[in-house]
Amino acid sequence: MDLPSLAVVLRAALSHVPEERKAAEESLNQFQYTPQHLVRLLQIIVDGSCDMAVRQVASIHFKNFIAKNWSPNDPDESPKVLESDKAMVRENILGFIVQVPPLLRAQLGESIKTIIHSDYPEQWPSLLHWVTHNLELQNQIFGALYVLRVLARKYEFKSEDERIPLYHIVEETFPRLLSIFSKLLEIPKQLFDPNVFNAWMVLFINLLERPVPVEGQPLDPEIRKSWGWWKVKKWTIHILNRLYTRFGDLKLQKPESKAFAQMFQKTYAGKILACHMQLLNAIRTGDYLPDRVINLVLQYLTNSVTKNSMYQMMQPQIDILLFEIIFPLMCFNDNDQKLWDEDPHEYVRKGYDIIEDLYSPRTAAMDFVSELVRKRGKNNLQKFIHFVVDIFRRYDEAPAEFKPYRQKDGALLAIGTLCDKLKQTDPYKSELERMLVQHVFPEFSSRVGHLRAKAAWVAGQYAHINFSDSNNFRQAMHCIVSGMRDPDLPVRVDSVFALRSFVEACKDLDEIRPILPQLLDEFFKLMNEVENEDLVFTLETIVDKFGEEMAPYALGLCQNLAAAFWRCMASSEADDEADDSGALAAVGCLRAISTILESISSLPHLFIQIEPTLLPIMRRMLTSDGQDVYEEVLEIVSYMTFFSPTISLDMWSLWPLMMEALNDWAIDFFENILVPLDNYISRGTDHFLSCKDPDYQQSLWNALQSIMMDENMEDSDIEPAPKLIEVLFQNCKGNVDPWVEHYLRITIARLRRTQKPYLKCLLVQVIANALYYNPSLTLEILNKLGVAADIFNHWFTMLQQVKKSGARVHFKREHDKKVCCLGLTSLIGLPADKIPAEALDRIFKAALELLVAYKDQVAENKKQNEEDADEMDGFDADEEDDEEVDSDKEMGLDDEDGDEVSSLQLQKLAAEARGFQPADEDDDSDDGFSDDEELQSPIDEVDPFIFFVETVQGLQASDPARFQNLMQTLDFRYQVLASGIAQHAEERKVEIEKEKLEKANAQ
Repeated sequence: MDLPSLAVVLRAALSHVPEERKAAEESLNQFQYTPQHLVRLLQIIVDGSCDMAVRQVASIHFKNFIAKNWSPNDPDESPKVLESDKAMVRENILGFIVQVPPLLRAQLGESIKTIIHSDYPEQWPSLLHWVTHNLELQNQIFGALYVLRVLARKYEFKSEDERIPLYHIVEETFPRLLSIFSKLLEIPKQLFDPNVFNAWMVLFINLLERPVPVEGQPLDPEIRKSWGWWKVKKWTIHILNRLYTRFGDLKLQKPESKAFAQMFQKTYAGKILACHMQLLNAIRTGDYLPDRVINLVLQYLTNSVTKNSMYQMMQPQIDILLFEIIFPLMCFNDNDQKLWDEDPHEYVRKGYDIIEDLYSPRTAAMDFVSELVRKRGKNNLQKFIHFVVDIFRRYDEAPAEFKPYRQKDGALLAIGTLCDKLKQTDPYKSELERMLVQHVFPEFSSRVGHLRAKAAWVAGQYAHINFSDSNNFRQAMHCIVSGMRDPDLPVRVDSVFALRSFVEACKDLDEIRPILPQLLDEFFKLMNEVENEDLVFTLETIVDKFGEEMAPYALGLCQNLAAAFWRCMASSEADDEADDSGALAAVGCLRAISTILESISSLPHLFIQIEPTLLPIMRRMLTSDGQDVYEEVLEIVSYMTFFSPTISLDMWSLWPLMMEALNDWAIDFFENILVPLDNYISRGTDHFLSCKDPDYQQSLWNALQSIMMDENMEDSDIEPAPKLIEVLFQNCKGNVDPWVEHYLRITIARLRRTQKPYLKCLLVQVIANALYYNPSLTLEILNKLGVAADIFNHWFTMLQQVKKSGARVHFKREHDKKVCCLGLTSLIGLPADKIPAEALDRIFKAALELLVAYKDQVAENKKQNEEDADEMDGFDADEEDDEEVDSDKEMGLDDEDGDEVSSLQLQKLAAEARGFQPADEDDDSDDGFSDDEELQSPIDEVDPFIFFVETVQGLQASDPARFQNLMQTLDFRYQVLASGIAQHAEERKVEIEKEKLEKANAQ
């Protein structure tokens, strides 16, 4: 399609006539893969004589085509864009960035981002040269900076190894950036220092000190905050904060970076602080300061509180800072009132949006106060509380028309913010109940809406304190419930959140039981109004607290949550550009459904009633439409397949959806998919084995074979595969003989190239499970494949490997040892023509060693669990280590000077946090797996000690001479071990009978 024809088609794509528009879209789709199509689109985008609407359609089509087709997701897929077209686009697109208007620049920018992420540096080595060259040209600087920013962001979240190209980019561009910056600011030459970093810092501090011109500032607040001068201030503060927190803090630095941190603290940190304090004065004088600038400045001050040299600078002005700057930011203001009146939904969203908190001056003010009283509380807490109490007093004394409502709101926010500190500190902790009764609870009935909301929030913060008068707790909880019917939406929402704390703290559920139906009714009315995941947390808490008592409401709850889920998904899909509140609320709905299903797990008949409500969600969200909620949906499928009396045919219809997803895009969810697949095989074994349309056995094989034979698949990604083969062999004993060889072939093939010890263990356990499934058949297959000797040698070597500490390298968990015991023991029962005497001796000894290790581990874990239970009984969750920095130190001595110990402690903690790894170099990730995480399986009912003893007794009965020969080859140590195992097997028989009797009596 030539250029004029393409322009005509693009114009038709804007037509109001549906037929014309559809024909144009079909034409675009038909010709989009033809040579030069991308190049012609780019020509139209930059053609200033072309109609703007046509250029915009071309830019959107261009961006979408590049996003979808520039780099195929599948390496085997043939390229859809000719290399010659790619080269022409790369050659020309950069220069157009400065030529096109902002509306089109955004689309070109997204396209450049896609191309950079795909092609730089391998296919686009000239890109960096273009950037550096254009940084030298006056009329191209903007374009070069624009592209440089996109390029740098490619490496923003990369690992250290992947960031290597970024270092070259920095080397090439930073000297030029410094030169540009210097010229823009016209810094006097005498301020320059030979040191490059100092030159940057001189620039930044000069920028901070420069007053923002009054002339030319836009009047519209939304435009004003994006005005060039304020953007420069914001980014300067942002950069300095990043330097301070990442490189200027001695406690966080590696030893080799310590000199830089000391230099930063000594030379620049104080100057920056002084500039920030000066900036904050605008709040006192009523001058303008953008919210984001305030937020960033307060972040810097908060980080400075723990450093004595910085706190020393703050201290003379701390009262002004606290009472004339910080506290006013905590108070309800004109913007809050406007939003409350005009858009209460947006008021609620902003109040509970974590992203908003990152930019909010109020949140930054609360963080500063919290850090100040936590680390410098000795004097500051007392005077701040006196200040708050004085506001309470003035509020109580003033007539209604003159009450300082907004200051009272700020004081309540302060009290709620300092909740944790006040609950631990004398004399305040003994006065909290009186404070709530006198100054918080009365506001439940305030004529001012925002005070009713704040009272609910504060009450929720303190719901867990010990009330000396239970009537006060009861009164507050009933006020919270009443608040759920308040005429103002923000009050209703804050009341629901506070209710969660009261439900958690409630010792007598009879307080809530009578009002539970009414409470759930109000809850769902609110859910119909507001999409917020935090709302669902309250419902989860109620369900968790009442457990089986929720049974009468379970169906209704699931129906309401399902309806809310579909609403949230619809609103999320309707506006992709909006915030994520709809999507997050949808996730919350699914989590709440899981909580309900868990609470009624002992009432299987309810699952039959609930299934029709949840099936549409499971069917839709187990496809690629549900990628954002896949984990939550799989959890629901797991509950439905595990606790229902039987697995219905409707539920079986979900199996193909999961398999299709696993084969296509859901490999990251393999561990989650494992759980419902296990349920299908273990609880629906007959249907799994007998059904041929669909053929579940075949589909399982297709998926596992594809995954385990994929050479590009990481070891950690395929770990669930051998676990699923285990599920198959253990649950289908005697019924899947034709599949044994297939599974052993792929297991052995993968074992040969596996590096990760944990996966090696799982693969060997597949062989152990096959031996337990049918030892004769499995041994025959291993011999047929010519690998029997290699496999057993490999297995025995793994069993013998120990760390320096003496701990086993492989088969560390109880489950691992048990599976190996059952597999090896199964071989002992085979006839002499299958197992030679030498092999039998080796197998017998290995089984004995494993059984002893298993017995010791079971005893150790039982002892540890009992100790953990005792520790939990004495655990005080409220205890915190909030040690203050000693502000009575001589102020000339910095706490930075004494950071060696704390730095070492931090390094130790960091090492522990990296996975609690011991010093042994041969450690592996399976340390993180506990037997608690293991799925239920048929071998849970098999005692390995009894199984071993009975197998040996069978050998003795069937072939006494062979048994006698085996016993005579054992040395004294193994004879003692065998005797001990036999004795323990008898003890286990008694214990099992006792457990059965107790279970029968309990029923």
